Amino acid sequence: MRSVCESICKLLSFPVALALSISLIVPVSAQQDATTASRNPLAEILLAKGILTPDQVKQLEQSTSQQQADERLARILLDKNVISQADYDRVVAGTGHTTTVAMAAPDESKAPVSKLSASFDAQAPPNPTEPGAPAPVAKLPVTEVISAITPIRPFPVGGMGREAMIPAFKSNGVGFAPYGFIKATAVEDSSSPNGDDFPLPGFLSDTGPDGAPEFHVKARSTRFGTNLAWYDSSEKWSINGRIEMDFEGNFNRSDNRNLSSVRSSNPSLRLAWGRLDYSPDKHNTFSMLFGQDWTPFTSSTLPNILESTGVGIGFGVLWERAPQMRVGYTYKAPGFQIMPEFAVLLPAVGLTPSAANISNQLGYGERQGPDSNRPDLDARLVTQWQLDHAKGVAPAQIIFSAMRGNRTAVVLASAIPAAYLSTFSAGATGSSHTDGVDVEWQLPTRFATLIGKVYSGSELRYFFGGQLYSYFNDTAGLTALATVASVDGASNIVLGTTSSGQKVVAPERPVRADGGYAQLGLPLSRIFDARPGSRSAGWTLYALYGVDQAKTRDLDRLGASGNRRYGTMAVGMLSYNMNRWVSFSLEQSLYTTHANPEEPKPLFKGVPSREWNDVRTEFGPIFNF
Repeated sequence: MRSVCESICKLLSFPVALALSISLIVPVSAQQDATTASRNPLAEILLAKGILTPDQVKQLEQSTSQQQADERLARILLDKNVISQADYDRVVAGTGHTTTVAMAAPDESKAPVSKLSASFDAQAPPNPTEPGAPAPVAKLPVTEVISAITPIRPFPVGGMGREAMIPAFKSNGVGFAPYGFIKATAVEDSSSPNGDDFPLPGFLSDTGPDGAPEFHVKARSTRFGTNLAWYDSSEKWSINGRIEMDFEGNFNRSDNRNLSSVRSSNPSLRLAWGRLDYSPDKHNTFSMLFGQDWTPFTSSTLPNILESTGVGIGFGVLWERAPQMRVGYTYKAPGFQIMPEFAVLLPAVGLTPSAANISNQLGYGERQGPDSNRPDLDARLVTQWQLDHAKGVAPAQIIFSAMRGNRTAVVLASAIPAAYLSTFSAGATGSSHTDGVDVEWQLPTRFATLIGKVYSGSELRYFFGGQLYSYFNDTAGLTALATVASVDGASNIVLGTTSSGQKVVAPERPVRADGGYAQLGLPLSRIFDARPGSRSAGWTLYALYGVDQAKTRDLDRLGASGNRRYGTMAVGMLSYNMNRWVSFSLEQSLYTTHANPEEPKPLFKGVPSREWNDVRTEFGPIFNF
């Protein structure tokens, strides 16, 4: 039986002697990235040719046996389309063992994430980048080509293999791999009436005579996390986890921070989950995740923009993170993967309580989702294949997702007006549903990467869509109306009398919405044939356009409060990766909100207007670790 080395040598396009001579001219610093112990000459050749990364060479050298090393190398080369499925099967047959090991890919593991890596393993751990945050560049191995732009992918396709990460250290049998970045940016908005350092839809309030321009320097997007790995005795099981936080939480109001609360934001939980993957063979993987993660509905495709606090809130980029229990299955065929996932999530709608009840929400969280006594249900279906077979191009994905949930508002008997007390002696409830569907695409090619999504749904406030509207009370045909605040103060129930004299709760109907965005990424350095590994190899350019709109017929039922019809954003970002640790980005954007033409003009700069604009500039570096 042939070994993996024999199979690969026949596939190399140059003689071994020529490959060795190429490796001699590779900068010494790149070769030193690989572990010097137990060197594998073939692995060094593949490293020099850009087929392997330094991290993958290290993993090969950390193998406990030559058999394991051969299987790992074969898996990498199969996923890169260097060898065929038949070649891989012969290698595995030669070792007498079927492996389910999946190697880590730097571009998918935000510890840190690489936009220039030549490795794109479909089963790598997910990218925990904030939606829209520019993926900080990771290791820059000396390659034959500069890699194309890899989409930000919070979810992996397939399982996370036992070697999905290289632990920085181990404690009590658990591997830890810390990651994160320090991000500092300067921001100027031509109109920021709410005083925020990120954009929100306009017409939420008047701006004063000059449009409320603001300048900020912010560091609270800084992030820290760690990947975790538990090692089971069976190679068919992989157990991984992640804990991640940032400093986007509320500002501290304690006495010693009161005057300086503007720079004293609190840490907050972003992600916290554990995951089990079972791979009975090389074609099938079953996955289970428990904890807080990105929602399967509409969070699979996230734009690469510098503004990572709001990331298009109300302008066409839907996303969310939520506590959940998720199951999935992946079938992997040669050159193609398909993965359905289903999740049960904490129900939530994101309504803001009244000032009198804000302490309750701070203490207990939102009520109207859990008060429905039903979980939110999310599902997604992912297909993945290699659209462009050029070197350094990630696989393409098409994603379909959907969700369904409910909210319930409760009114206590003590709050029911006397005229309705005989009918609602025990109190009353009002409810509405939230649902949505979307289609997302991620299409990397050697010279451009196109991503985006389109969505449609109802009551999408929790996902930052629908101009942040939730529902309306449909009082058509009702008389003797009485408005009663719900127990949490986040909404009102309307009681009324029908034409037949029946006393009822006015139906609560969700505001429907649709929208989406598209972003084009251009690897400038690759397009202009810069030298791989040089200072000129890290230039990228992004252009994005998004739109989010609420249905006019629903806004008309909201009356004067339904004064926002749709919002758009146009964003351009130029990014430069100085090296594997440091990147700089300049972002210029225009955020626009259009008023509902069926309602009186809202105020902008103190005068009635049909359009609100925020011209925004943001610049700053990201330091990865």
